[in-house]
Amino acid sequence: MGPTGGIVQLPLVRRSCCSYLGRVLRLVSVVVSLLIMAAPAPAAGITILAFGDSLTAGFGVAPEDAFPIKLEAALRAKGHDVRVINAGVSGDTAVAGRGRLDWVLSDEVSAVIVELGANDVLRGLDPDGTKVALSDILAKLKSRRLPVLLAGMRAPRNLGPDYVARFDAIYPQLAQTYHVLYYPFFLSGVAANPDLNQPDGMHPTAEGVDVIVAGILPTVEELIATAEK
Repeated sequence: MGPTGGIVQLPLVRRSCCSYLGRVLRLVSVVVSLLIMAAPAPAAGITILAFGDSLTAGFGVAPEDAFPIKLEAALRAKGHDVRVINAGVSGDTAVAGRGRLDWVLSDEVSAVIVELGANDVLRGLDPDGTKVALSDILAKLKSRRLPVLLAGMRAPRNLGPDYVARFDAIYPQLAQTYHVLYYPFFLSGVAANPDLNQPDGMHPTAEGVDVIVAGILPTVEELIATAEK
């Protein structure tokens, strides 16, 4: 996953994240996510569900530096009456996300940001399976008449041109099929920049989250405008 137009190599040894420790961290993330969503919060005009993996959850940064928290603050600073729910779970693939979608779709949700796929490429999963799972997620959200912003992901170039072409095509194709808002690359401006990533080279620092929020903010404002109609 590299910046827009760039190339980045990610070590395939990261697949060891599927280890016992990875499963424990994912379970903890699920519990924390459910507790956050169950907590009472001030009423907001728009409630956005940020539905993703560790990039959404805020792996490795302070809770106040997680993407949903900083996104909400940026939106409120621009005058939007909005709440952003952190429904990110570290380690989730697209299939895992599909499996827990019903858990997090409460009646208060007005719109959804979908950010999934990074763990699929880190594990070298078949892009066809990723596409089917994401398609199922978008179909479910469409059936609920929820506005959606699909955040794209890109495959590491060391997986080969065939894999890269198949994976990278998933997001624009699904955005067109389901007529949802589309942000081409969630990590734009951050991936492969050591100053904006944690030592693992994959997860953004607090400063990296700031860059992500600034990049995606205009598209999220479009999402809010759609939800308000």
